[in-house]
Amino acid sequence: METALTKLTGVRHPIVQTGMGWVAGPRLVSATARAGALGILASATMTLDELRRAVREVTSRTDAPFGVNLRADAGDARDRVRIIIDEGVRVASFALAPSRELIAELKDAGVIVIPSIGARRHAEKVAAWGADAVIVQGSEGGGHTGDVATTVLLPQVVDAVDIPVIAAGGFHDGRGLVAALAYGAAGIAMGTRFLLTSDSTVPDAVKAKYLAATVKDITVTTAVDGLPHRMLRSELVDSLERAGRTRALAQAVRRAADFKKISGLSWSRMIRDGLAMRHGKDLTWSQVLLAANTPMLLRASMVEGRTDLGVMASGQVAGLIEDLPSCEELVGRVMSEAAVVLGALPRACSPPRPFP
Repeated sequence: METALTKLTGVRHPIVQTGMGWVAGPRLVSATARAGALGILASATMTLDELRRAVREVTSRTDAPFGVNLRADAGDARDRVRIIIDEGVRVASFALAPSRELIAELKDAGVIVIPSIGARRHAEKVAAWGADAVIVQGSEGGGHTGDVATTVLLPQVVDAVDIPVIAAGGFHDGRGLVAALAYGAAGIAMGTRFLLTSDSTVPDAVKAKYLAATVKDITVTTAVDGLPHRMLRSELVDSLERAGRTRALAQAVRRAADFKKISGLSWSRMIRDGLAMRHGKDLTWSQVLLAANTPMLLRASMVEGRTDLGVMASGQVAGLIEDLPSCEELVGRVMSEAAVVLGALPRACSPPRPFP
């Protein structure tokens, strides 16, 4: 299936695997790329040296195109951009809107720039700055999310910009791909669906939590870091939501101490990171501590399997997923389902026969 996304990036299928922290590592990205979709390596949880090694590991496993996801507000964002350019990475995606200067630097080096956005005005801004495409995530998507559903946000953005739009939030099968194409998108991006594959390195016990979840088990909460965050409901989430300010602060300090041991970060670094996140936001001090440790909250579950200490970011679509295919099986299935749906459309859309 050829779309504006496949022509832009050189992948065979209009499917993107999103850059999930602690999840989208070299194994998942290379498996996605070999399956013909666009794998995105998550770099925000890597050091610069780890990022370079990860990129080289993917290129050693496949010669198919892939991308790297960056945080535009990271202090070392330019250093990460330089690694992407030096290593010949095909695509740079961004969790937040990159500056005009970063976009220009990447494009001058021949790198395709695809920011993720959650509002029409953000899409218009990055398109005006030269972004090659945008990933549009509706409120159904996992992790930090907005409050506008994909079915409302997607057509808004498609009508507002002249660059390819990739739909994210609520997609897991071929029917969703066809629906996105009907809205005018050039493809779909999936996070939770790729997390729940046999190629994902997430511990089996954590995958089992996702597979057991119903749609009602997936919630949006601000109790973790002060921002709307979609995740699986857990004892940690419940305790944070029930706690008053004093109790929440005590819990945050205790959990921060646990994460300090895991991460090796100093108290001063954790507080400094928390203060930076607090700037311009109405966060409690317990949220400041947890915001500084959000990457470690995710690591506790996604790497260590400690669902009691960590959070499990999730799209609502987890409530519909029941298996763990390989990336190759998943991409093939999505494309086969899409072909069946598209083949049925002429019959479904044919005019009714007149009454005798």
